[in-house]
Amino acid sequence: MAQRPNKSRGLGRGLSALMSDVGDAQQNAPRRAETHIPVEKVHPNPDQPRRAFEETALEDLANSIAEKGIIQPLIVRVHPSLPDAYEIVAGERRWRAAQRAKLHEVPVIVRNFDDTEVLEVAIIENIQRADLNPVDEATGYRQLMDKFGHTQEQLSTALGKSRSHIANLLRLLNLPADVQQFLTKGDLSAGHARALVGHPNASILAQEILRKGLSVRETERLAKKDPTPGTVPAAKPKSKDADTLQIEGELSATLGMKCTIDHAASGEGGKLVLHYRDLDQLDDLLRTLAG
Repeated sequence: MAQRPNKSRGLGRGLSALMSDVGDAQQNAPRRAETHIPVEKVHPNPDQPRRAFEETALEDLANSIAEKGIIQPLIVRVHPSLPDAYEIVAGERRWRAAQRAKLHEVPVIVRNFDDTEVLEVAIIENIQRADLNPVDEATGYRQLMDKFGHTQEQLSTALGKSRSHIANLLRLLNLPADVQQFLTKGDLSAGHARALVGHPNASILAQEILRKGLSVRETERLAKKDPTPGTVPAAKPKSKDADTLQIEGELSATLGMKCTIDHAASGEGGKLVLHYRDLDQLDDLLRTLAG
């Protein structure tokens, strides 16, 4: 049975130990608890944030390992459900390349990480090496939040990333699957993709961006245009009464951001919309509302 996440331990508690081991390996310093394990007894982590392994880079690594061996050991833990087996915490790419190089054993450092630390360390190990594409990185953050209850603020502090960076990446997960695939393969940049988040025709626009080779700025302008050529334009909203306009103005001045009020056609309800110019302004609003 998998070990239950330890909620009382702060995010990042396993990082210093991991990076110490990795640092020792990179500097060829003595490494504690290093051993060699048959490659077939090592298994990948199903929650590994990296999903895409670039074929050419993997083949190059396999050739290097075949010639010089694995210089930096894998970080593993005792497998939570398979007897006499180990689960990779960090180093799945080296493990894959070692199999291609026909190695029978791989060097490992066995650590006693719980489920939270395994996922955290796997994400951080990849992020620190800039190995993740934006979608995989965002998926890793989402896993930490959904599985272990961490907030964007906690992630920002532990990982050394700005909260706006994390929030922007998480928004990419709202894109259609085909657009995310373009982003994963590197056909679209994160800047292109951000301009398409929430757009009703993101997939159509993504195809147009690729076909025309548009820049990020051109993509932003395209996304602001009419959603689909040939569609019937939306009816113009009715002019608002003076009281509503006054309330909008007062709210805008008080909050420092544009506010719009739309009354429902029937009944006394309606909709209040706040328009923030960037994520920093949104953070300010959230702090204000939280008192």
